[in-house]
Amino acid sequence: MTESPLPSDPATSPAVSPPETPRRRRRFVIWAAVVAVFVAVFGWALRGRSPRSARPGATPAPVAIRTAAATRSDLPIYLDAIGTVTPVATDSITSQVTGRIVSVHYREGQRVRRGDPLIDLDPRPFAALLVQAQGTLERDLVVLDQARMDRDRFRAAWARQAIARQQLDDQEKVALQAESTVKVDRGVVDYDRIQLDYCRLAAPITGRVGLRLVDPGNLVTANAGPVLAVITQLQPISVVFPISEDHLGEVLAQPDRGEGLAVEALDRVQARRLADGRLITIDNQIDTTTGTVRLRAVFDNADEALFPNQFVNTRLQITTLRGATVVPSGAIQRTGDVVFVYRVADGRVHVQRVTPGAVAGELTQVTGVAPGAAVAVSGFEKLRDGAPVTIVGPPG
Repeated sequence: MTESPLPSDPATSPAVSPPETPRRRRRFVIWAAVVAVFVAVFGWALRGRSPRSARPGATPAPVAIRTAAATRSDLPIYLDAIGTVTPVATDSITSQVTGRIVSVHYREGQRVRRGDPLIDLDPRPFAALLVQAQGTLERDLVVLDQARMDRDRFRAAWARQAIARQQLDDQEKVALQAESTVKVDRGVVDYDRIQLDYCRLAAPITGRVGLRLVDPGNLVTANAGPVLAVITQLQPISVVFPISEDHLGEVLAQPDRGEGLAVEALDRVQARRLADGRLITIDNQIDTTTGTVRLRAVFDNADEALFPNQFVNTRLQITTLRGATVVPSGAIQRTGDVVFVYRVADGRVHVQRVTPGAVAGELTQVTGVAPGAAVAVSGFEKLRDGAPVTIVGPPG
């Protein structure tokens, strides 16, 4: 008889692994491999990007720079200011008599010379008054002659004791009255002749006429009517500009208290020189609101490059430094209170402390660097003391 198998004892039977265990192991292996690959790639990338110069013993790459030489030259010292072109003379012409305009001789913008006719007023009323005054003068001259003749007769009669002294004295006074009347008449004639001359308006100066302001037929009033014409003198012309009161002593210390110093007039952007002139005068007081004093320079203005009321940049040359050592202003560097340049020697730059002085345009006077020394004028953000450099381009 076959025996049925006994049920197995759970304590003695072998353990069966759950079905999830192999799957977890595979996930762990995959994630470990991914992390290892990521770490390897990241390390390789960091190593590839690290500069070769960071490794011990590496030499830094030379910095490309441009250079300029410190030179010894005469350095003109200027005072720069903004000035206004001001005509030496500007005449606003008005009528000195009341009358009607009969003709206008000038054209707008015309250049006139002194004495050229501009405007004519109707002269007939003034000519009539002149004739009337001349007639009165002629009549009173006859009266004067008659009074003098009577005075001479009375003198002769008085000499013969034919008349009383009182009659002679009265006749002498009558003659004096006639003389005074003649003087008044002559004054009236002269006045009327002047009034007649005022009917013809001529240019009082040489210059340029502005826009036309009146037309024939307009009525003008003496000393109260409209401006008939404006004439502005263009040659020569002046420029008025201010300087700080701190620099006034430097100007006054020059020969003739600065008169005759050279002055340049430049355009707004200081790119083009408009004219050369000379200083002619200094104002007699300082403006307390701005702390400046005004100066006037005169220019020939032969080409009329300067126009009235134009704003220009002025450059007043107050002196010249002879044999000064100069470098380009762009070569000077500042770090706090330290002023220095990068001096180039043997393929490297060296920090050279300097003391700057006067500035003229793009050049600055310095002490502390010898004439002929090469200094860097570019690449400052990469330069350090002793850094190797490569010079590009011709020296400045």
